[in-house]
Amino acid sequence: MEMSLPQHIIPLIQSSYTLKNNRLNTVINHIKYNFVTILLIILSSIIFTISFTVQASSLEQAKRLHDRIAGVPPSITTLISMSELIDQGKTVEAAYIAMESPEFYTTTLKVFASPWTNEDQDIFEPLNDYSATVIGVIRDDIDFRQILQGDFTYIGKPELNLTPYSKVNNTHYQDLEDSYTNLAEGLIQVSQSSLNGLPSSATAGVLTSRAAAKAFFYLGTNRAMLRFTLMNHLCTDLEPLKDNTLSTDRIRQDVSRSPGGDSRLFINNCSGCHTGMDPLAQAFAYYDYQFDTENDPQAESGQLTYNQAADIDSATGSRVVAKYHFNASSFPFGYVTTSDDWQNYWRQGVNQRLGWDQSLSGKGSGMKSLGQELANSEAFAQCQVKKVFKAVCLRDAESSADVSQIQSSTTSFKQHSYQLKQVFAEVGAYCMGE
Repeated sequence: MEMSLPQHIIPLIQSSYTLKNNRLNTVINHIKYNFVTILLIILSSIIFTISFTVQASSLEQAKRLHDRIAGVPPSITTLISMSELIDQGKTVEAAYIAMESPEFYTTTLKVFASPWTNEDQDIFEPLNDYSATVIGVIRDDIDFRQILQGDFTYIGKPELNLTPYSKVNNTHYQDLEDSYTNLAEGLIQVSQSSLNGLPSSATAGVLTSRAAAKAFFYLGTNRAMLRFTLMNHLCTDLEPLKDNTLSTDRIRQDVSRSPGGDSRLFINNCSGCHTGMDPLAQAFAYYDYQFDTENDPQAESGQLTYNQAADIDSATGSRVVAKYHFNASSFPFGYVTTSDDWQNYWRQGVNQRLGWDQSLSGKGSGMKSLGQELANSEAFAQCQVKKVFKAVCLRDAESSADVSQIQSSTTSFKQHSYQLKQVFAEVGAYCMGE
């Protein structure tokens, strides 16, 4: 039996259905609108986050780059300028901005150069004519090879009213440091010969600085000057340079040919270093560091001396200083030093790998020409880059990428007239992402 709805009910039902349907459509439309809105918000948030991350990354890199180079945080203005350059891929330019900080000279370069000025390789060694000259050369973009051969020294500006430079003490530089002088502005270059009285032809940059003389001509036989110059500027000690295949004809008398009565020790050990070292150390034969051994055993008040043509040493009967004839009885038939003529035996054999400049003769007289020989080697150029790498990256090279960067920066260093700031900039850019 079929049932039919009353006629008055049907319109009510239809009206109710229409109302529900309209409400449902409104809800659906509202959901659609909100979904689109939420989606847009999410997409905007993602875009903003990506944008912020990229910006934060360049800011972080800029801060790290400045910290590594200058040793202090940058100002907001400097940070933004560096960040903008990094975003443009101009990381080297950003590094140069960091090097405008006074702390780059007063702190970074002071710590960088100080170990070279003393046998203990102490980074806390007081500022002296050696380290100040290195800082000045880097600041002024001078060919860095000149630090081993030039006739110049950096001192404080006269208007600073410091204790005047003295060739018998370090007071002038101690005043510079104690007064917290901005070394980016407070140093000027003067001829070294005008300060220490050496002929210009006898000057050799930091090698003839008072600090180097105090550290490496102190007593001994002057061989220390060669050893520490190799360590500081060619990044090698004597042991890796041992070569028993070279001639022993220039080894001095003070080296026993049978230490302890065993000639094998000389043949297998001693000669390997002395065959190359003694012919080179002969370049220092006219130099010494004089001081009062009794009242000033630490040689704080000593000075570099140099025997000119008229200066004959009573112990040697020539311009050669007495220490070159010490212990002559150890082997009387050994080489007797009569002049400052030197020769680089390491141009032969395994030590050709140091990359000697073939346009040079490999021999000469005195420290200036020896400094030229050392400074024009491939080892010298690469050594400076290695030292900068460690100073900026805070570690030695560890990977093939690190080695590749050192090789690249060594090539660039030479192409940019041996300007060391270029190396700081390139290496800083390489390490800023660490």
